[in-house]
Amino acid sequence: MPSPIDIQKALSGMDYPASRDQIVAHAEQNGADAEVLDALRGIDDREYEGPSGVSSAVFD
Repeated sequence: MPSPIDIQKALSGMDYPASRDQIVAHAEQNGADAEVLDALRGIDDREYEGPSGVSSAVFD
């Protein structure tokens, strides 16, 4: 499981609201490692309003 800091680094500069696919694509462009990308691919496919919502989806 990646750390919350790793998730936030991957999401740096992300424009919200954003879908899961947009979040994963942004993390890939930011050079996120496989662990972070796998965690983001596992979140619900919906619109996220900000990084705290993404973190909640990953860690809940």
